[in-house]
Formats: sequence, C-alpha cells, structure tokens
Amino acid sequence: MTGTYQPGLVFLSVLVAIFVSHTALSLSARVARAPRRVKPLWLVGGSVAMGVGIWSMHFIGMLAFALPIALSYSIPTTLGSLVIAIASSSFALALASHPHVHTRRLAWGALIMGGGICAMHYSGMAAIQIVPMITYEPLLVVASVLIAVGASFAALWLFSHLGSGFSLRVQVLRISAAFAMGLAISGMHYTGMAASRFASGSYCLGGGIGWQGADSRWLALIIGVAVLALLAITTLLLLYHADLEAKNRQHNRSLAEANAQLQHVATHDALTGLPNRLLLRDRLEQAIAQSERDGQRCAVLVVDLDRFKAINDSLGHQAGDALLREVSARLGSQLRRTDTLARLGGDEFVLVLREIAGPQQAEAVAGKLLVEVSKPLQLAGLEVQISSSIGISICPDDAADSEQLLQHADAAMFHAKKSGRNMCQFFAPAMNAFSRERLEMENGLRRALEVGELELHYQPKVDISTGRVRSAEALLRWQHPTRGLILPAGFVPLAEETGLIIPIGEWVLNEACRQARAWQLAGVPFVRIAVNLSAQQFKQTNLVDAVRLALNASQLDAGCLELELTETAVMQDAESSVQILRRLSELGVRISVDDFGTGYSSLSYLRRLPLDKLKIDSSFIRELASSRDSGEIVRAIVSLAHSLHLKVVAEGVETADQLAFLHRVGCDQYQGYHYSVPVPAAQFATLLRREHGGADDPSSSDITDTLVGRALRST
Repeated sequence: MTGTYQPGLVFLSVLVAIFVSHTALSLSARVARAPRRVKPLWLVGGSVAMGVGIWSMHFIGMLAFALPIALSYSIPTTLGSLVIAIASSSFALALASHPHVHTRRLAWGALIMGGGICAMHYSGMAAIQIVPMITYEPLLVVASVLIAVGASFAALWLFSHLGSGFSLRVQVLRISAAFAMGLAISGMHYTGMAASRFASGSYCLGGGIGWQGADSRWLALIIGVAVLALLAITTLLLLYHADLEAKNRQHNRSLAEANAQLQHVATHDALTGLPNRLLLRDRLEQAIAQSERDGQRCAVLVVDLDRFKAINDSLGHQAGDALLREVSARLGSQLRRTDTLARLGGDEFVLVLREIAGPQQAEAVAGKLLVEVSKPLQLAGLEVQISSSIGISICPDDAADSEQLLQHADAAMFHAKKSGRNMCQFFAPAMNAFSRERLEMENGLRRALEVGELELHYQPKVDISTGRVRSAEALLRWQHPTRGLILPAGFVPLAEETGLIIPIGEWVLNEACRQARAWQLAGVPFVRIAVNLSAQQFKQTNLVDAVRLALNASQLDAGCLELELTETAVMQDAESSVQILRRLSELGVRISVDDFGTGYSSLSYLRRLPLDKLKIDSSFIRELASSRDSGEIVRAIVSLAHSLHLKVVAEGVETADQLAFLHRVGCDQYQGYHYSVPVPAAQFATLLRREHGGADDPSSSDITDTLVGRALRST
C-alpha cells in the first residue's frame, strides 16, 4: 500500500522544525546563563517547549502522510513519544549548558539524543493501529538513525559554541544553524517515513483516535499553530529576559565603571593623575616587602619645587596647575616601569625606586630629575625656569618602615632647601633634629600669633642734615617662651613658606597704626611709621582694603603711615604694581622702595610709580670703606633719586665715617646702629621725648617735602 503527502502540511512541519531549532539554540544560551537557583526552572520549561515542538513537527509530518484507509493512533503510545521528545530535549539542554563540553562528551550525547529522537519517531509510528504491522526498510532506518545522530551532534555543538553570544554575527549564525538543524530533523523524519512499508489490504483497528482527509489537515494546522504560538511565547520570553539581562549588564557595567572611577579618585591625584598618598603607601610597602624578600635596596625620593608659590601667585593658579602637570610628566619620563611616581599635594612629589644597586643609582636618578625639571617651559606666554630640591632615603639603610622612609626623605629635602636649593641630599640622622625643630617652630609661630608673643620694635630714621628723628621703621620680633627674642631672619622665611606671613603681616600693619595713634594721643612728638610689606602681602587683592581698615580702626591719618616694599616685589609685575601703588597713594599713604640696588628696576617704571623714597640696601653701606664701587653706586642712587624728586634713606649705617660719606653725597636720611638699635615702643617714646623736648612738631617740614616732591614728579 502506497501513501501520499500533503505539501502544505509537509511545509508546516519543516517550518515548525526550523522554529524549534532556533528556539532550542536560544534556550541553550538562556539555560547556560541562568543563575543556579533558577536554572532548573529554565531547564524544565525549556525542555517542555523544545520537546513539544520537536514532537509536534514529527506528528504534523505523520498527519501529512495519507493512506487509502483511515488511520487511528494509540493515545498512550502517542503520549509516550511526547515524553521521549521532552526527555531528549531535557538531556540536550542539560548537556549544552555545561560549562565545559569536549568532543567525546558531545559524541556520547549525540548518540543518546539521536537515539531518543529515533525512539520518539518510531514509537510515534508504532502508535498507528494498523494490521498487519508496519515493516521497515533496514537501510533507510539506518540512514534515519545516522541523520538523527549527526543532527544531534551538530545541534549540541552549536548549543555549546553559540549559546552565550549576542553579536550580529552570532545571531546570523544562530538563524543559519536553525535552518540547517530544522532541515536535518525534517530529513530524519521523512527518511524514517520513507523506510516504512504498509502491506496491501492493511486496515486500522478501533479504540484509538483517528482522522481522515480534511480532519487530519485541520488537526495538523491546529497543532502547528498551537506549537508555533508556544514557541513564539517562549521566544518572546527569551527576548524579554535577554533585554533584562542586557539592561542588567549595562547597569553592572556602569556600576563597575563608577566604582573604578571612585577607586581611581580615591587613589589618584585629580590634577596630575598620579597616585596619591594612599596608593603611594601601598606601593611603598610592596617595594619594602620585595626589598626584604630579595635582599635588595629600594629608595624614596621626595621632590619639592623651589619657589613654586612665587610662580603661582604671580602667574595665577591656572599657570601653576599647568606647571605641576608638566613637572609630573617630566619626572615620569625618567622612571622605569617598576618605579612609582606620586604627588602628595602642593608642589611635592614622591618617587619610589625599586631594586636599586645602591645609593649611587638613586643619586644618579636624582641628578637626572634636577636637570629635567630645570629645563625652561612656557607659562602664560612667558619662558619660566624652575628648580627643585630632592631628599633621598634608602631602605633598609635608613629605615624599613614606609612612614619613616617618607619622613627621612622629607627631612633630607628640607636640608637641601636650607643648603641652597636645586640639589639632592641623602638622609642623615642629624636631619631629624632639624625637621623636629622646624615643625616646632611652625607650630610655635601659629601659637605666637594667637597668644600675643609677637611684638614690634622701632628703629629711628634720622635726618642727616639736622640729626633729628623724622620717622621710624616698625620691625617684627618674636618673644619665644623658651628661646627668648628671635629676630625676623629666624622665622620670617618659615612664615613665608607656610603662608603665615599673610596674617602676621596684617597684625604688624594694624599694630603699627595702633601704636602710632597711641603715641599721638599721649603727646609723643610726631613721627611717621614705616611698615614692611612682604611680596606675598603685596599680591593680595585686598591689600588696599586692609590698609584702609587698619587706618580707620586706629583713627590714624594716612600721611603718618609709610609702606616699604622691596625692589624685587615691585618689579615682579611692574604694570600691576603701578596700579596698586597708585591706589595706596590715593589713600595718602607714603611709599618707599626697600633694598634698592639689589634688584633690577626699569627707569621708565620708576617714573610712573607713585614713590616717595628709595632706601639704599645695607650691603652697599657696609662696603663703603672697602669698595670704591659701592661708594659710586651709592652716589649714583642718590643722584637718580633726587632727579626723580625722591628722598633717599640709607639703612645699616653703623659708623661715623659711613654717615660722613652719606652727608657728602647728599643722602637725606639714615637708620642703623650708629644712632640706635631697634627698641620696644616704650623706649622709643622716651627717645623721642628726650630728643625733642618741647620743640615744635618736627614732621611739618617732612610732610611739606613729600608733597612738594610728589607735585614735582607729576609735572
């Protein structure tokens, strides 16, 4: 008896096979990625969907086959074939989701899965209740088994190799594989069907379910639609979970990136991107551990830029930041991959050199760093050259503890600065005492400002022609509780380095104004008070306001205050200095240039500056007796000042011969030990009363001379 096929149902069975194959590939990927706690649920659900799909394909294929007689099927046997399909699918998904699938495992799995598919097919054929029983062509049966095993091997291989991909290439491969698998499964089915033989005169028994003609087509269509709907729902569920997974991956990726950024921020300097103190400590401890393990040395180099604050203040913080970035790049260019460069803050860098042969290697590296840092660079349109000071400590020679190594290298760096800058120094135990002393001085200086240990002494400025005191310079002193009276040279450099010079300078300005007014109220003969402004004070944007507030608070007339600035501070930014000094002059304050002759002044700017006095540096006065050049310089300064209608003050006058020379060259005033050392306020008041007695106010001629000088310079 010969059967025929309904083309529409054959096409539907192949379509179901392809759809099942694609769903199976997607399910294998989902099962492989599923967390352990939900993996069994996906395995069971996926096995049912995949098994029902494969069984449906075979059942539709059987319904597509028509004989001249009505066929009926055994319900238990038919359901048994469905169970076999689900079991085979479960085995395939379980095997494909295994993290490590080698060829041998695939081969055994293909035999088992192929056997399961064949069992499903031939048990489904056995469900046909026909007499006599169906016989089979052995060669075609073998061919169907080989196709089933081959298709199973290909499916398992594709499951294991395409299961976790999401790229376009993987998707294209997955669709192509689904077509190949669908055609292979269909080929196995129809090969098995071709192997079946129906004897002439066969008939079906009752007691089962049976269809004929249109009924079988409708049943196949219903099963096909139902299965396709099931597979579509499964696919949509897979797509939904894939979308959730993609969002979770994106969220996790964003979270990981955020954590990485936070970790980077926590361990790196924001300006230069170099490791900060936290990461430096970890790297240094690793270097120390390696040094102890391998019996080698490592070195710590602390690099501090010299006079960086001056550049930062004069060119601005943006230029300062650019300088720090450039220096970090230059330092990094001299290091090996195993070394570490970190920035501790400000202008201080730390280098950790691993596996060095000895101190000589560290010194050689330090020498290269000094040369590299000192190369000129462009900042804010200007060529700038900066130097550095380097301190070196060696592990284990100096210490075997990260904190001590850093402290020792820091102490050596400060010793290098103290010794002249632009050099490197190795740590020596004696430097610890210097570091402790410096720290104690810094803490003491902060305390001195709070508890009133600072005081002002006053040194007279004397008119050379009359011998009368015209004004006085307020000079800062620190009355230390244990060290006694400390002169400015002993603490002002530290105050400038730490930034304390700003609040200290404001205190000096206010105290000098207060004292001058107190003398006036007490009837002490009038003198003008001169106050030194540091270079850092002069750069403060609120300088004019600070002077105005000091005058208002003390109720002192502005004409009684004289501000002294060094020639270097004034000429550092001459154009800006012109504007600031003009505003101060508009208040009525007198302006003097201190240490004149030690810097470089442009005569054109000197004419534009609203100055009242030039002070000749004491170094020229001290060498008058031994150096003819010093005498000529003093003579030239006096002549220059008078040509600009400025008064001239010589400081550091200690002998009668020096005073006689100044008198001959026409110098206006002098100050120095020859007349009086700086004395406290009470002694200075006594000096003024004793000198002037009941004489008229000695200041009137000085004020008149100043006003006349200003008027002449403005013409």
